[in-house]
Amino acid sequence: MPFNREALREPTTSMLAKFFRQYLYVQLSPQRLTVRDPAKREEISEIPEIAIRSEPGRNASVVAFGAAARSTAAEPNTQVHNPFAHPRSLISDFTLAQSLLKAFVGRVRGNAGLRPNPVVVMHPLGEHAGGLTQVELRAMRELALGAGASGVHLWQGPVLTDEQVMQGQFPGTGRVLK
Repeated sequence: MPFNREALREPTTSMLAKFFRQYLYVQLSPQRLTVRDPAKREEISEIPEIAIRSEPGRNASVVAFGAAARSTAAEPNTQVHNPFAHPRSLISDFTLAQSLLKAFVGRVRGNAGLRPNPVVVMHPLGEHAGGLTQVELRAMRELALGAGASGVHLWQGPVLTDEQVMQGQFPGTGRVLK
């Protein structure tokens, strides 16, 4: 039987890609935003707030994220927003939600250097009356991509373990949303 070099090349490429691939697990709710790197077992988990300062004659600017945002609320011309707090929708302000998620991802990833963009598992927590709409699902995908994801999985079900996230194994007690 002849030697097949191509058969050897494919597993090496897959193993190499898996070695460099990074996964992030994002759990979001109006009360908490958690971004976890399951390989490093590091996470940031804080209230999903963002502080914006709007001074007359200047463009609005972000001054703080997460827990630090609340401490800036008393400063002049500063407002604190929670882009995930809305009674009918998972996301109330897409632009602020994207800035907040991008900041949290940056804090978890640190200096990403030459690492490729991560695959993100987005997990909206809580009960959603009537289920999530197609618009909400698309918004979550766009949030992750805007925060630097190379791929996105939307998960609805129990909290995943680090191993489940890294292996892309989603238990039958939940579902991957399309």
